[in-house]
Amino acid sequence: MKTTLQVQLAARPGPEGPALQNFALCDVPLRAPGAGEVLLETLYLSLDPYMRARMYEGANYAASAALGAPMPGATIARVGTSNADGFAPGDLVESAHGWQSHHVASPDTLRPIPDTGLPVTTELGVLGMAGHTGYGGLLRYGRPQKGETVLVSAASGAVGSVVGQVARIKGCRVIGIASGEQKCRYLTDELGFDVALDRRDPWFDAKLAAACETGIDVYFDNVGGEIFAATIPLLNTGARIAVCGTISVDRNQPPAQGTDRLTMLHSAILVKQLSLQGFLYTGLLDMTEAFRRDMTAWIASGELRYREDIVDGLENAPEAFLRLFTGENFGKSIVRVAHA
Repeated sequence: MKTTLQVQLAARPGPEGPALQNFALCDVPLRAPGAGEVLLETLYLSLDPYMRARMYEGANYAASAALGAPMPGATIARVGTSNADGFAPGDLVESAHGWQSHHVASPDTLRPIPDTGLPVTTELGVLGMAGHTGYGGLLRYGRPQKGETVLVSAASGAVGSVVGQVARIKGCRVIGIASGEQKCRYLTDELGFDVALDRRDPWFDAKLAAACETGIDVYFDNVGGEIFAATIPLLNTGARIAVCGTISVDRNQPPAQGTDRLTMLHSAILVKQLSLQGFLYTGLLDMTEAFRRDMTAWIASGELRYREDIVDGLENAPEAFLRLFTGENFGKSIVRVAHA
């Protein structure tokens, strides 16, 4: 009998948050595809911050991952055996079958991968959910106008790098926040950001205030926490805050003790007439056609660039995943499970 190699969720995270011991590598029997089904071989697996919340039980915008089952996630897979019309062996598809090497799927859960002339991995990154989230979230909820100042956190990541470049293309002054000098140089030297700030700099708050001396018109927030707090006094009247993620804060852990800034935020929302909007990728699907049209054109023209952080081997997925929360990854995190 054929098997599939899986990285399963073996235990819920404890008080310290996700760790390697929460995962288990298992070889599991795999049934043959039935009528109308296809057998998939995973080529690439996407690693994304939202997966952390799914490791826990409790309320969230997506269901909790099941114990003893593969971790959820988007994949690029190759069709092996096909008993379904419209799918032939060798076809490449996007699937959501998670952290495993093979899977039997129904065609209605698959998206054929179009030939864009770009590496297929872009369908998990700049042309996938990450790019779509950055593009759609900025344009719909940030509403950037030419000449405005746009600030984006986690700016060298898969979402943030798209946000900053789209804002630049729209004629905005763009300030990015990243981890370390190398990522900051990447933002200014390669992606065209006007200013890049290292969040680890001991003088970060003062340098952020200096960089935003004329205020912030749009803040695209990927991290939450102390960085979000530092932006509050710098927001201009009518500023728009698009809340995409809280990667610096594990929402399933008790909050750390510190200064309560709720009153300051509440007052700023009123006095400065701020727009504060949280959003999910699923609320941007109506923008798919415009997103793919614009992004492919900008990549082809060189106006927009992307970076991928590819790790080999499904067994290395847990360690690569945990790097997302320490800032050690550089670009869109992807695991190469098998060679195309």
